[in-house]
Parts: sequence; C-alpha cells; structure tokens
Amino acid sequence: MSPYLAEFIGTALLVLLGDGVVANVVLARSKGFNSGWIVITTGWGLAVALAVYTVGTISGAHLNPALTLALAATGKFAGSKVAGYVAAQFAGAFVGAVLVWLAYLPHWAATEDRASKLGVFCTAPGIRHDASNLVCEAIGTAVLVFGALAIPSASNLTDSGWATGFGPLLVGLLVFSIGLSLGGPTGYAINPARDLGPRLAHAVLPIAGKGGEDWGYAWIPVVGPILGGLAGAFLHRLLFPG
Repeated sequence: MSPYLAEFIGTALLVLLGDGVVANVVLARSKGFNSGWIVITTGWGLAVALAVYTVGTISGAHLNPALTLALAATGKFAGSKVAGYVAAQFAGAFVGAVLVWLAYLPHWAATEDRASKLGVFCTAPGIRHDASNLVCEAIGTAVLVFGALAIPSASNLTDSGWATGFGPLLVGLLVFSIGLSLGGPTGYAINPARDLGPRLAHAVLPIAGKGGEDWGYAWIPVVGPILGGLAGAFLHRLLFPG
C-alpha cells in the first residue's frame, strides 16, 4: 500500500472513532449521551492506538501534520514527502468526519444545541482567550510529539519488535493522558488535520439545524499544534541525540 494512502486511511479511522465517541456523548438520544469526559478521552486514546496499529508499518502512522512537519524539521522525515502526507491527512480527516455524520444521521435533528453539533467535528475553548488557548495547544502537542518519539527511544528495543507491538498502545495511552490532564482548556485538538478537516466537513454537510464553524478560532488548533510539535521534536533530539 502507498504510504500516502495509508495516511489517508489511518487518519480517516482516527477521526471516525475519535469524533464518533464525541457524537456518542453529546448528541441527543444516543446510547452514550452525557456519559462524560472520561468516555471521550478514552475513546480518543483508543482511536489513536488503533489507527497507528492499522497503518504504522506502512507509513509510520503520522496521522498529524504537526508530527510530519516536526519530523521533517529535525531531519527524521524526507521533506519531499511532507506535502503528500499532509494532504492525505487532511483528506482522511474530512472523510472520517463525513462517516461520523452518516453514522449518527438521525441524531442531528434530535439535538437542539448547535455548539454540541459543531463540537462533534472540531474543538472550541472553555474560556476564549487566544493567547492562552494557543499556548495550551502548543504544550499538549509538544508532549504528544516528544512522547511519541521518546517511547521507542527510551525502550532500547526498537529492533526487537517492541516498538511495533506495544508502541501504538503506549501512544494511545499518551493521548489519553493528554486529554485527561491538558484537554480541559481547548478540547486538545493537538492535530491540525483532526480539527480543520472535520470543521470543513461541518461547513459543507447538510447537518440539520447546524450553526457556524467558528472560523475566528480555527487558526489556533492549526498553529498551536505546529509550534508545539516543533518544540517537542527538537527537545527529543536534544535529549536523544542521533
């Protein structure tokens, strides 16, 4: 399989399961309605782990433009592949969001709150403060990228199959931890494709009773993760040279 197709499929699966758990929690008359933040963070962590297991051996399972750019900036990924990876990630995120809309099709009309409908697709801050929201997204993504790189590096078992067998699960637990500890202020996008791709899907889909896409905030879950991803990657290179 082409690594670009793998990134597309992996990101679509990530968003299908990740946005899907949000839909289950916030959309009216869903079986998981009002089940809370723990369910959302658990679902997202498992979504990441399963997506990485699915395509990790094919493309490296970046599934995140912030990670792709950070790896390229630190010389761990070919710059010539960046555009293709990022395009595949955004396209996959868009398709994953469309599948969530289809899966919960009767529930959009049953849900009155427009913010909840948008929240299925993309993030929004608890308290709107651009600088603080940007910093929070950067910190969360720095932890994600540093942790994702450090897990196999710290094991010293990268040639034994350990990274392939357990690495994706630990990355999922890392995302779970980020959601629990740092997700409160912004909803922890920590991935430009995961936020912007579904936000675009919300804009074009005929969702019953939907509101706007909050484009004034949309730059924060794009810029913040890119800055944080670069910081996390360079910190990893400093601590784990070579």
